[in-house]
Amino acid sequence: MSGVFDQPLFSIGDTPVTIASLIVAVVIVVGSLVLGRLSQRLVSQRLLARTQLSIGIRYVLGRFTSYLVFFLGFAIALQTLGIRATTLAAFGAALGVGIGFGLQDIVKNFVAGLILLVERPFQVGDRIEIDKVNAEVVEIRARATVVRTNDDVHLIVPNAKFITETVVNRTFGRPIYRCHVPVLVGLDADPRVVEEALVEAARRCDGVLPDPPPAVRFRTFGESTLGFELLAWTGRMVHRPGALISQLNFLVHETLRGRGVSLPKSQMDVRIREASGPVLEPSRRSAG
Repeated sequence: MSGVFDQPLFSIGDTPVTIASLIVAVVIVVGSLVLGRLSQRLVSQRLLARTQLSIGIRYVLGRFTSYLVFFLGFAIALQTLGIRATTLAAFGAALGVGIGFGLQDIVKNFVAGLILLVERPFQVGDRIEIDKVNAEVVEIRARATVVRTNDDVHLIVPNAKFITETVVNRTFGRPIYRCHVPVLVGLDADPRVVEEALVEAARRCDGVLPDPPPAVRFRTFGESTLGFELLAWTGRMVHRPGALISQLNFLVHETLRGRGVSLPKSQMDVRIREASGPVLEPSRRSAG
């Protein structure tokens, strides 16, 4: 049986590749892949969990550890096949030409993924906006980034898209967000009373931060309404915007009603104009 595994299949330079060396190389590659994933979890979730580093930085260090372990294992596997440094350089040059033509998108996304891990324009857990889609960063992979929308839909976006297009990071530096709540009241309402009511409603909301304080802007004069806008800072808006806006709307309506502020009502004016000129009677045709 040992003679079967020692039979050469092909040669790489002067080194014959046998079934046994090929199996060993495959085992080393698979083992390095598994060991890389385990090392990523060990570094990001165990070794660095008690430090003051953020989740994004721990994730980046874990990713780099995983890549390093895999590439070392891959290099060892090539050594078992007899591929030396000079042979690997020549093979890399030939492979580079093929990659330049056929796999340029994959390489572009891989390089973009390294740039994202090094520059860190956003981290895991950040709230970003790209192509008018608001989502939370779940995972930054070698080729693509996984984001999750408010509807719990996961999108896999190529990394090159984050390098070539504008990305809005709503949690960059400080994870707070200012929400805008438009409010319409009746034309006879006192603007100062409306301002006090809106600020009171914002302060009663659990998701609104006291600092920076909420503010009110008097926006428009309408034919039968006055337009205001409530501005409130929150740390929840970046994750679940709809729930906070709904809670604010309930509190605004309750506070305005409690202060006697009239809300706008739909109104339709119907005008009837009297027809002028002679009234035409239908002509009758005599039978004959």
